[in-house]
Amino acid sequence: MTPRPLTKRTFARALSELSERDPAIRSVIDELGPPPMWVREPGFGTLVHIILEQQVSLASARATFDRLRAAVPELTPPEFLKLDDAALRAIGFSRQKIRYCRTAAADIDDGSFDLDGLKTLDDDAARTELLRLPGIGAWTSGIYLLMALKRPDVWPSGDLAIAAAVHELLGLDERPDSDELERIGDAWRPWRAVAARVMWHSYLEE
Repeated sequence: MTPRPLTKRTFARALSELSERDPAIRSVIDELGPPPMWVREPGFGTLVHIILEQQVSLASARATFDRLRAAVPELTPPEFLKLDDAALRAIGFSRQKIRYCRTAAADIDDGSFDLDGLKTLDDDAARTELLRLPGIGAWTSGIYLLMALKRPDVWPSGDLAIAAAVHELLGLDERPDSDELERIGDAWRPWRAVAARVMWHSYLEE
């Protein structure tokens, strides 16, 4: 069964439930207020933006994405495929990210990958589909599900900002690795995507 996407109403309910259950989450909300919902428009442009965010700062990825949007105001797979490697390198794409985004664009364009169809799949099936694309790993697929599809219980356990926030908020001796973070996140089901936003809220404030 496909989970219902988060709405403003369910997001507020989830924050209330998590605050009641977990003192660490309650402390963040009491101090900083509720986090933004942080959503993105589903589609090819958002997938490219998330790929650009892999292993670089958000500011750097945003600058590259803004240059791409200036070069291609209508960011569709066919329009992206018109850009050659030299143009993409000038915009700020690495060799790897050129390949990842070009492959995704070609697969979406020829119908071998149905990006729009992900919204009809459950979390595991949607993630499996995304992972078929080169360069799409657990983090990228998780962020797409969490932000673009607004799935309520996606937990990006490989996210470094979340790991840093959990380390600080829970007073852990060491920053948790992805396996430990996965275990910690179980306590926040079925609202792990909301807990992730609370962690980002705390990290950005720090």
